[in-house]
Amino acid sequence: MAADKWAVLLLAHGAPDRLEDVPEFLLNVRGGRTLPEHAVKEIVHRYRLIGGGSPLAMITIRQAKALADRLGCRVYVGMRNWKPFIADAVRQLDEDGVERLVVICLAPQNSRTSIGLYRKHLTQAIEEQACHPRVDFVESWHDTSELIAAFSEKVAAALERIEEVTEEPVPIVFTAHSVPQRTIDEGDSYQAQVMETASFVAKRSGLDDWRVAFQSQGMTAEPWVGPAVETEIDRLAVAGRRHALLVPISFVSDNVEILYDVDIAFRQYGQGKGVTVWRSESLNDSPLFIAALVAVASARMQPARL
Repeated sequence: MAADKWAVLLLAHGAPDRLEDVPEFLLNVRGGRTLPEHAVKEIVHRYRLIGGGSPLAMITIRQAKALADRLGCRVYVGMRNWKPFIADAVRQLDEDGVERLVVICLAPQNSRTSIGLYRKHLTQAIEEQACHPRVDFVESWHDTSELIAAFSEKVAAALERIEEVTEEPVPIVFTAHSVPQRTIDEGDSYQAQVMETASFVAKRSGLDDWRVAFQSQGMTAEPWVGPAVETEIDRLAVAGRRHALLVPISFVSDNVEILYDVDIAFRQYGQGKGVTVWRSESLNDSPLFIAALVAVASARMQPARL
């Protein structure tokens, strides 16, 4: 198949880059169901604290450009809950005559609450566009060696910077977005894949003192997967630890869950417990992360290029 007939589609959650768009964005996230006014105001407040909007779309577009440069093919971006929407990407790739499509969700671990919804939106968009590309949907890539290397690079850089200040070993808390406990009880592999990613990064980085915690629980009454990050900070405080390095491993780009939940909320919580909370840099468009995307895409596209 000719190179110009195949492409990669990167899927992401999406996020508004302007405060005035937050209410509409939240409606998209919740499938048209409204949140209480106080909840909307709280979320608007969080976006205001991180600069008035999310950098997620801008970063994802940079990732797509870097990947396109490395692969020599077209790379599209589709967001589930904000612009550019998945349907917009499908419409464009159909107009461009794409026949073979590798789809990579920018969430390495598979959960039906994220990856499952991406697949649903993509399938719907393809049906509505009445196009028929051959789709290779990557279900998960949480254990890709290049991804582990990219995370490990950020861990090493953070520890080098932090231990110059602390002059003592710093415990690591790998963090991941929480999901409803019922999804795990029903067989979802997400929690197990998060643990695998963490263990692989810890092994590659030579870490002994590490644990996994979950963050950004939804505003619902049902139980969500834990332990929560706050719980791990509490445990470290009780143990007399004065520092903690948070390493987000279910997020690959800066977004509100990083820039607010970690950089503001968890740091403030840690201060109240006598624990200084640090964070490793997000992968964003780092060369090692782009290499990870290249590896994932190339493994799927290679048969089509022969």
